[in-house]
Amino acid sequence: MRTKLLGAALATAAALTLTACGGSGGSSSGDKPAAEVSGATDKPLAYPIDTPKDKPDLVLTDTSGKKYELVKETKGHPVLLYFGYTYCPDVCSTVVSDVAAAAKTLPKDEQRNLRTVFVTTDPDRDTPERMRKWLDAQGGQDIAGLTGDFATIQAAAKSLGILVEKAKKEKDGSVTVSHGAQVVGFSPKDDKAHWIFTAETTEDQYAKALPKIVKGENP
Repeated sequence: MRTKLLGAALATAAALTLTACGGSGGSSSGDKPAAEVSGATDKPLAYPIDTPKDKPDLVLTDTSGKKYELVKETKGHPVLLYFGYTYCPDVCSTVVSDVAAAAKTLPKDEQRNLRTVFVTTDPDRDTPERMRKWLDAQGGQDIAGLTGDFATIQAAAKSLGILVEKAKKEKDGSVTVSHGAQVVGFSPKDDKAHWIFTAETTEDQYAKALPKIVKGENP
């Protein structure tokens, strides 16, 4: 497998990235490390979004095969939203496992209040069953995994300034899926996106930021 980094940006203070992950034969074996992400070495826990963005009116299918309405299911809750896919060789599993581990450091009532949502950027291959197994393997038993129509997913990501491109099959049979590697944080106070975490955000940084995120405060 191979992972390469393409240039991308959001209208925030952060230097953000588009990650293109390549796979072969739909397998996640033989992974190589993700490409290095450039950026400032002394960064805040989360980058504030200058103009808070509305939560996408996204209706997809969750890992139990049921309809999941993002706005309805997460209203009034702190939310972390990430677009990625299960065949991703490195970045997605790292981000999801870091978020999942950090969430477990919260008090139990805050863990129950937090909504973490993973939306696949590769719906043709990411079935609900596969997504559930993969999320659980990352420690994300409490993470909602969503799949569905690619155009719907792409439009939702675009509304948040995150670029998602359709999976591309290469001549060697591998599949490249390009997607923004940011985690978007929504405040429980107004259900709007206020913060961006980058692919470089560590488990420890998430753990420090989440206690404030769940209260709708700037980390």
